[in-house]
Amino acid sequence: MGNKILAVLEQREGKLKRSAFEAVSTASKLAKDLSMEAEAVVVGSEVSNINDIAKYGISKVVHLKSADFENYSSTGYRDAVADYAQEVDAGYIILANTALGKDLAPRLGVKLNAGCIMDCINIDASSGEFVATRPVYAGKALIDVKPKSAKKIITIRPNVFKAAPSEEAGEANVEVREITSPNLQTRVVEFKKSEGKLDVAEADIIVSGGRGMKGPENFHLIEELADLLGGAVGASRAVVDAGWRPHSEQVGQTGKTVSPSLYIACGISGAIQHLAGMSSSKYIVAINKDKEAPIFNVADYGIAGDVFDVLPALIEEIKKVKAG
Repeated sequence: MGNKILAVLEQREGKLKRSAFEAVSTASKLAKDLSMEAEAVVVGSEVSNINDIAKYGISKVVHLKSADFENYSSTGYRDAVADYAQEVDAGYIILANTALGKDLAPRLGVKLNAGCIMDCINIDASSGEFVATRPVYAGKALIDVKPKSAKKIITIRPNVFKAAPSEEAGEANVEVREITSPNLQTRVVEFKKSEGKLDVAEADIIVSGGRGMKGPENFHLIEELADLLGGAVGASRAVVDAGWRPHSEQVGQTGKTVSPSLYIACGISGAIQHLAGMSSSKYIVAINKDKEAPIFNVADYGIAGDVFDVLPALIEEIKKVKAG
């Protein structure tokens, strides 16, 4: 078994994503519980905010650098991380359970002959024994997993493991390693995103709409409320399948898993596939005219009413509060 814990940091367009700091904070805590060393590794071209990592408990960061790594390459990233993990004898590798993490983790597992535990919502090693908790059956149950493999790869659900600044924070020791002739059998050529819109996976507040919105022409209410709250717009699978909203906004088992501080579900019944993607939100507010809708079973606050009555009234009240 290796004696090091490695946090793999995700970057986009030369900047570390919020999930990267969550991975660092998690790796730092796990290292303390298991009396192991922790360090971070980031694959990319130019990364501007690497030094911020030191605030979260890990001082050493290795930058596996190549101009060809400006965008993600499943084969290139896999080989770069796996080679370094073998060099330092990493026993644990921690990644965020993002689209990139979900693609990279199993590839690392095959390359390193390591057990792979995906989408963990809790990690406990306080007793000296590693136990990970993850959802199964579309979130209807949770299981505790104790991996037996010598090397272990863990992906953590974004926004569940908070990035907590460390009391022992110091300066980052950044080591840059140039990767020559990386294996680029596959690579991302271009990212396209909606200009000026928050990524639903990164937002701290999300306002989501479902079939109860009755049509794409009514989503201006969702957009206005999200804008007032400084949040992102989300959507159920039924809405995306109908072509009302883009897939990038889909929340649920086949969309994005989110864990914001506030999730407002408007006209969403609460199918298990949707709940699997948002049930770990800190506070859930449900607005639905069907008082028996399953969404109310997970909601912290519920309004049994027509969204076309509730949303305009809610928007006006928020405007008054902000104006006052």
